[in-house]
Amino acid sequence: MAQRLATEYVSAKLQLTSDEMKQFIRFFDDQQVCMNIKVLDNGNQELVLEDVAGKEEVTLTFERQQDYYVCELSCRLIHPKLTNAMRKAVSAFRGDAVVNRIYSHYTMIYHYTNGSVRKIVESTSSGTRVVFEYKDTIGQLERVFRSRLIEREIELVNNAINELLDLRNQTKDLEQIAGIDDRLAMMTRKLFVLEA
Repeated sequence: MAQRLATEYVSAKLQLTSDEMKQFIRFFDDQQVCMNIKVLDNGNQELVLEDVAGKEEVTLTFERQQDYYVCELSCRLIHPKLTNAMRKAVSAFRGDAVVNRIYSHYTMIYHYTNGSVRKIVESTSSGTRVVFEYKDTIGQLERVFRSRLIEREIELVNNAINELLDLRNQTKDLEQIAGIDDRLAMMTRKLFVLEA
């Protein structure tokens, strides 16, 4: 099995509430990663994470934005303990990230959305290929089902409009024609909404 040379966070974003920020700090304590926390004047927080051997560190700056602490970062990690802790943090705290796991002859590119891997691409000197891509099968089926329901409803409205037009053509009474015209106007508006 190939040995990973480095893990590169091309772009990563975490957005945490105050409670989640406390959990985030406790999370790194549990991962046995050394951490220094600085609270800045404007409410921002700076976390410096260091592997226990002291060979590598990464600084996470969380800016206070309304009710959230937001961290956007890019960094390169080599040592496994800190690398694994960051990977777990992105997943546990529903982060978005593009992460390159670099090996000697290829790079695996992971795309995280809301803490879950949505796509994995292998990149080599000869090109790229998609290794994994999340497909929302249930969501797709629901959308197809809903679109079929709308198609059925459009068909019913069209049939009702045709019946009203037939009735209008057969009716001589002006008062009944006015009532039919009102219902036709309502049905055409409904049809317009459904087709949109």
